[in-house]
Amino acid sequence: MKKIFMTLVACVMTICASAQVYVGGNAGIASIDNGGDDDETIYSLLPEVGYKFSNDWALGVAFGWSKGQLQMSNGDMACSNNLTKTFEINPYVRYTALHGKLVNLFVDGAFGYKHYNGGGETYSLGLKPGVELKLDKFSLVAKCGFVGWQKSQYHHAKTTVWGVDFDTNNISLGVLYNF
Repeated sequence: MKKIFMTLVACVMTICASAQVYVGGNAGIASIDNGGDDDETIYSLLPEVGYKFSNDWALGVAFGWSKGQLQMSNGDMACSNNLTKTFEINPYVRYTALHGKLVNLFVDGAFGYKHYNGGGETYSLGLKPGVELKLDKFSLVAKCGFVGWQKSQYHHAKTTVWGVDFDTNNISLGVLYNF
């Protein structure tokens, strides 16, 4: 057991020493005032970990939890369902196409799975373009849009979508720490 533990520690130290691992993620919180009804709090927490194979290629996974979902309805922001709780996992391969001194442009080839408590799930497969702002050991990462396939099933309703979605409501912002 000691040998296995020491081997794992040596592997982690080697990976961290090579400055190719990054950790971080996205987090969000919002509160909805429903007038006379109780306020609703919506949150999401999506940690992310990845490994850079080279300047161009990386492999990572984002996973996390959320409660509720904000959506636009007739120009007003509303909560689709305050009881919706989800777990999701999104492994990806990242290709950085353009390298700059402070900014990198990349695209994630991602597979996604989201489970809805209460009877539902969503699968997705596609591309997510993004931009990275490099600040010493930290990076600010923004992803906007999705190009690909998505299949959802919630209770008895099923939908399958192929297409492009560059709606500005589909933006994620995150922070990464580069070892």
